[in-house]
Amino acid sequence: MAKVILRPAARGSMWRAGIVLVPLLLVLGGLSARLSGSTEDNGWFQTLVLPALQPPGAAFGIAWSILYSVLAVSAAIVWGHKAAPGRGLALGLFGLGIALNLTWSPAFFRLHLMLPALGIIAVMFGLAATTLWAFSRVSRVAAWLLVPYLGWLLFAAFLNYEIWRLNPAADAFQLGV
Repeated sequence: MAKVILRPAARGSMWRAGIVLVPLLLVLGGLSARLSGSTEDNGWFQTLVLPALQPPGAAFGIAWSILYSVLAVSAAIVWGHKAAPGRGLALGLFGLGIALNLTWSPAFFRLHLMLPALGIIAVMFGLAATTLWAFSRVSRVAAWLLVPYLGWLLFAAFLNYEIWRLNPAADAFQLGV
């Protein structure tokens, strides 16, 4: 196994990236949620049978606000390691993962595609795990900051699966809509 040489981060660059990325991810995540109708007043969602472990709706906004902030800080740390080998790949994987992340709410809440949304989460998890590996080549701290996101994705996949299992007739994919 090749030894990874870690160089110190450019602190100013890291801070600037964080100042941009934290609000950017919060705004993008909030817009995705709002425009897809993933709020408590979503009539379709209110008709579904939910699993026993389903948290209250407000918990999702809090959890995603924290997760998007932590993800942004993690990416800012990697951004600050300007000369680190693999930095470009790590940030590219991160960007791809965020773009995919923003497709889940519209697929599930707007289009009612529960089973395809579960597939999106599965790909998100694989991409997040790959991003964690790529981040670990640049900064161990940045990599560890992705662990809660991976845990949340597993929980979200469980909820998505259970909602689909409990409501097969509500899935537009199953209905051929």
